[in-house]
Amino acid sequence: MTKFVKGNEAVVIGAMYAGCDVYFGYPITPASEIAHAAARWFPSVGREFLQAECETASINMVYGAAAAGRLALTATSGPGMSLMQEGLSYMAGADLPGVVVNIMRAGPGLGNVYPEQGDYNQAVKGGGHGNYRCVVLAPASVQEMCDLTMRAFELSFKYLTPAIVLADGLLGQMMETLALPEREMPKPDTTSWAVHGTPETRGNLVVSIRPTALEQEAHNVRLQAKYAAMQVEAQHETYLCDDAELVLVAYGISSRIARTAAEALREQGVKAGVFRPLSLSPFPAPALCRTIEGRRALVVELSSGQFHDDVLLQIAKAGARYQPVGLCNRMGGMVVTVDEVVAAAKRELAGGAPGEPSGRLS
Repeated sequence: MTKFVKGNEAVVIGAMYAGCDVYFGYPITPASEIAHAAARWFPSVGREFLQAECETASINMVYGAAAAGRLALTATSGPGMSLMQEGLSYMAGADLPGVVVNIMRAGPGLGNVYPEQGDYNQAVKGGGHGNYRCVVLAPASVQEMCDLTMRAFELSFKYLTPAIVLADGLLGQMMETLALPEREMPKPDTTSWAVHGTPETRGNLVVSIRPTALEQEAHNVRLQAKYAAMQVEAQHETYLCDDAELVLVAYGISSRIARTAAEALREQGVKAGVFRPLSLSPFPAPALCRTIEGRRALVVELSSGQFHDDVLLQIAKAGARYQPVGLCNRMGGMVVTVDEVVAAAKRELAGGAPGEPSGRLS
């Protein structure tokens, strides 16, 4: 069965098929339809919706629900995501699952409601305090807004860490055909760690404080081992890369622009392909290094180069030989065009200094 829906609505559909039974949130453009759809659909099937007074309250409600083993969801955009950082850090410190959807808008500050990808560092580096990481998944279509929301719940409960679905205003607001999942995901067994108020869970303790430095260090060491184990979950997609001389590296809505740009470049005799990470944390670094080895690369993004910096970092951490990696970007809600990407790609191939950005196109 298929439906023609907005990306924001697809998030709620995916959450319901994932077994999500509680939604806490506060509406904010361009993510408001997620709260609207949850308010409409959750109570109709016996699930709970509560509009919180603010985003700080929302994430702490998710914390409480997660501690009780519930599958909880919230969603927001830029300023609201900033308010949730303390709660996310507390959840990571307490080994609690939960899913947050960030429909990115331009910042900093109030910025505007147009699409951007400027929340990349906040999401993948752990925007709150402490040495923690979240699972971060990056959809590029309405279908993936549903599918990767389901995947976020799966990984969040598997690794007991918060998960973020990182999209943007374009993906949230666009309408496409969605093929509904065939069945609802099975509910995870939470009795080993959650507090259900039953004899079986009476000994479970949810806490994010460790009184001594040695205990806190041991906890952090265990968390880092957990994040390293998550690397097996890294996902990516390649397009026209087998014979490519130039690889466009992009995620989310930018990857769709990059795909069209790669096709346009091939029509002009330039063999271009696209590498797209579906998971930004864990990052598919080995696959990226294999794909761009011996080739020039150009990052396409809607931010100041946050993703570009991370691509360089991931290459260096993987120990790959240095590759020229250029940058084609826009900010402030301006969306990079196919023509701008094509022009930047040609400049990159014409001999831009290795590793230097191609520069923002105005």
